[in-house]
Amino acid sequence: MALYSIHFQKINLFHMDLKIRYEIEFPINSSPQLLYQYISTPSGLSEWFADNVNSRGEFFTFIWNDSEEKARLCSKKSGEKVRFKWVDNNNKDTEYFFELNILVDEITKDVSLMVIDFAEKDELSEAKQLWENQVLDLKHVIGSV
Repeated sequence: MALYSIHFQKINLFHMDLKIRYEIEFPINSSPQLLYQYISTPSGLSEWFADNVNSRGEFFTFIWNDSEEKARLCSKKSGEKVRFKWVDNNNKDTEYFFELNILVDEITKDVSLMVIDFAEKDELSEAKQLWENQVLDLKHVIGSV
């Protein structure tokens, strides 16, 4: 079961529609170290996030069917989080990113994955559903179901 928290933030990107920042937290039965390998490496991400993931330096290419999107790994903290900033055709940062944070409860030591992403208001529920499906795939891959 996902916990939802929506933060409204207006972002202007040329003529694109405004997107809303949202967060979803997913409990995951995994060690933080193992989970980090699946959220921070091309091979790990291609197991659950995209059909294929390639990297060249800090730039990652995510491939889904006939679609290809490029992002820059702009922030990471080993064992804890990664942030990918979407880039345009000239490899220039856009204002949008997605971030994956590994959270560990101090008392219970339960692990969860916090997803931070952006979606247009009328696509918010579809975006959340997509993350739920992708994280379910991740749970299957790491044996956390």
